[in-house]
Amino acid sequence: MKKLFKTLKIILLTLSFLILTIAIGIIWPMPKLVPPVKYDTVLIKSINIVEVKTGHVLEKRDVFIRENIITKIDSSEILIEDANTLVIDGTGKYLIPGLWDMHTHSNQHSPWLHHPLYIANGVTGIRDMSGQLDRRDSYWVGSKERLQWNAELNMHKRITPRYVLQSSYQIDGVSSIPDGFPSFFKIEKPEQVDSLLQFYKGEEVDFIKIYQQIPEVSYRKLARRAESYGLHIAGHKPMFLSLEEAVKLGQRSFEHGRIFMFEAFPGADSLKNPNNWKNAFKKSKKSMVQDFNPKKAVYIMELMKEKNAYWVPTLQTLKFEAFADNKSFLSNPNLKYVSWARKKLWWSFDIKNNKEKNVSPESQGLSLAFYEAAKEQVKMAHDIGVPIMTGTDITDTHTFAGFSIHNELIDLTESGLSNLEALQSATIVSAEYTKLDMQYGSVENGKAADLVLLNQNPLEDISHTSKIHSVIMNGVYYDSNKIEELKTFTESISSKFHMNVKVLYSFLNSPLIRVQFAD
Repeated sequence: MKKLFKTLKIILLTLSFLILTIAIGIIWPMPKLVPPVKYDTVLIKSINIVEVKTGHVLEKRDVFIRENIITKIDSSEILIEDANTLVIDGTGKYLIPGLWDMHTHSNQHSPWLHHPLYIANGVTGIRDMSGQLDRRDSYWVGSKERLQWNAELNMHKRITPRYVLQSSYQIDGVSSIPDGFPSFFKIEKPEQVDSLLQFYKGEEVDFIKIYQQIPEVSYRKLARRAESYGLHIAGHKPMFLSLEEAVKLGQRSFEHGRIFMFEAFPGADSLKNPNNWKNAFKKSKKSMVQDFNPKKAVYIMELMKEKNAYWVPTLQTLKFEAFADNKSFLSNPNLKYVSWARKKLWWSFDIKNNKEKNVSPESQGLSLAFYEAAKEQVKMAHDIGVPIMTGTDITDTHTFAGFSIHNELIDLTESGLSNLEALQSATIVSAEYTKLDMQYGSVENGKAADLVLLNQNPLEDISHTSKIHSVIMNGVYYDSNKIEELKTFTESISSKFHMNVKVLYSFLNSPLIRVQFAD
């Protein structure tokens, strides 16, 4: 009996210590990332300006910035009037507008794990494709957090990219909404659509994020009613409607690389049945690639051009699936910036599942075929005139905040876009989509000075977007030392015990995450 009590005592002490350790990890204070000094005036001397609209390079120009606005660009020397002006020697460097990632998923830990890496990689704007319901989530962020981050950026209190549009939570039908939340989020009935739109209008959201399983009748009403609330719709292709109808109804952007393959094969209608579409999809994968009908795809692409519907292929997600069994691909040096909680909780299962598919006799080579087919369709769509935007789907498996945008740009050029066209997809095209092209997207007088100085010309090789000399944003100058500090900060914090406990706790405590994984 004494031995039993002793054993129980040891177990209780061990559990108590474990609980206490986890509790300390949860409440342990996070370090504050303080922005470097802000300059009211900045002068970049003798820089080569990449004109993203034309592809011309304006050589050896002086660029003067006042309060984060470009006020003068001159081939003659601009004289300094203020002794406090920051002067940057741009000799031999190339100036481009800050890059925008138009498909990301931020969470409550992004200020430490993602924002520093975006800035370090020249990503100054992002369109986040996540959101919340009617209360704060422990994991996902919503419009309130993102708008607060934007405000703190402007007040020089935070290091963050600009969140250029605000998203709702993903609208995906009944299964995506946990118990205890208002039923209108499920939009089982069209009568609930106005309640949904009214709610998100009050949350200062810009668009409703469409997901795959949204009921077709509700989708139609949502598409027709959104504009009257000052909103638009964007996101996945709704599975239970044709892509053609979704385009005609005014969905403004479509995400991911398979959208045309869903539509342009003989069994496309089998995917529109809500009762068995997932099984039909599994059975149809080979046919979607092998029996692809380019005439059908071209018709939809021409319709997208006519309706000015944008496409964000997020090729990095298909690339991961294609190379999930490739040790070299999986040995990415940027893994050091990812928390082990994410790698173990999420990514490891995704890698295992996709690796098994890639080595299975039934599906070997299929994921690679999807990836290559998507790249071919990017070229088709672009040649027809569909506007292409750059997006990475951060934080999906083996996508890395900031770093992956450079890989996506390379993939776009491998798909057939020129270096200029790929660069446009992450700058002026994205700014035009957001209707902010009078303020962002190119290096011009009167525009915001969110800028990246490159060591080499990206028009000669798009991989040069990663050869970053420095970044200017909101009057803050991130030179090479500051950029390394940002990377080191995230590398360090991602390995801390308390950071990983916080990620784990927020992940398990989120009802939104639980239903996403259950589905």
